[in-house]
Amino acid sequence: MSPAHVIADDAEALTVAASLAEEFRKGAAERDARRRLPHAEVERLSASGLLGVSVPARFGGADVGAGTLAEVFRLLAAADASLAQIPQSHFVYVNVLRRQGTHEQREFFFGEVLAGRRFGNAQSEAGTAHVQDIRTRLVPRPDGSYVLDGVKQYSTGALFAHWIPVLARAGDDTLHVAFVPRGAPGLTVVDDWDGMGQRTTASGTVRLAAVPVPPGRVVPHHLTFRGPQLHGAVAQMLHAAIDAGIASGALTEAVEFVRTKSRPWFESVEEGHTTAAQDPLLIQRFGELAVRERAAAALLREAARVVDAARADLSDDSAAEASIAVATARVTAAEAAVEIASALFEVAGTRSALDSLGLHRHWRDARTHTLHDPARWKVQHIGRHVLNGTRPPRHGLL
Repeated sequence: MSPAHVIADDAEALTVAASLAEEFRKGAAERDARRRLPHAEVERLSASGLLGVSVPARFGGADVGAGTLAEVFRLLAAADASLAQIPQSHFVYVNVLRRQGTHEQREFFFGEVLAGRRFGNAQSEAGTAHVQDIRTRLVPRPDGSYVLDGVKQYSTGALFAHWIPVLARAGDDTLHVAFVPRGAPGLTVVDDWDGMGQRTTASGTVRLAAVPVPPGRVVPHHLTFRGPQLHGAVAQMLHAAIDAGIASGALTEAVEFVRTKSRPWFESVEEGHTTAAQDPLLIQRFGELAVRERAAAALLREAARVVDAARADLSDDSAAEASIAVATARVTAAEAAVEIASALFEVAGTRSALDSLGLHRHWRDARTHTLHDPARWKVQHIGRHVLNGTRPPRHGLL
């Protein structure tokens, strides 16, 4: 692959993201309809330098703020929610290295990222007692290296990755992340994702059979949660940005459809309104949807601001405030994405339901992505914090 461009600062990152979003929007419906995996588009993403924008400045990256990173994801998701989902884990594991990697690990892997290499993920497992019940094992060898064994599902981005971070438990049951090259012996990536939404994320299965891991490729992830941390807040902020982007993309398509294709209801015509866009009932509904979309975007920006503030002065209290702000944004953005993507058909009319138009991808993407982790538990932690001052738990999903 050709060397990636290195983005200099926040402003350039936003400019590049906006340009790529316009490019990716053009083929999004066709990729979804055909389930055509976006190999070329992912390569464009790598070459653009966007995947390196969170690398710390001392290692050559732009080290952009949380607000910029959230907006990058919101812009991409408004164009193609599947494509935006693919690098989410990439940034999560860049963050893992920032937090727990040795200097040598950061120097090597951040160099890889700036060169355009991609991280996937092999994190979740199906059929276990719950989402935190990780059974993949990292077994030490006498020479200091390790062997990985296990099966992972929902491995978004693994098929496109150069490196696959694998979440596994060591002999003492502590969590570690092993960074495994895509072509490692014993590692198989299966493209068996058949979700109704986010069809082109390639969120399939990763099988690990005695996969060798050198000693310098393992990071002690369990240490992340022994003190105040922003791991969960940053990861969830990116999910909130994807939901906010879906809401924005669905609203944009609804506006365009009603302006150019929808017929006015006959009773509206009898009252003197000659186009659907003049219908006062549709105007009211679009006003309501715009409020939802703007609220999601505003709370996302606020969450990013609180994350940046916590990063500058990390403590138990500032980390808790960041998690609560992000949880608030995530709940709101999830609701907005599902509501607006569904209301698209309500306001656009019967023709919008044609399968050939592909407008249903927004709702399918919203409904699928918002299943990632339950909003009801986020609301619970927000309530506990507001009423009793209880800090949210450090489990990485807040």
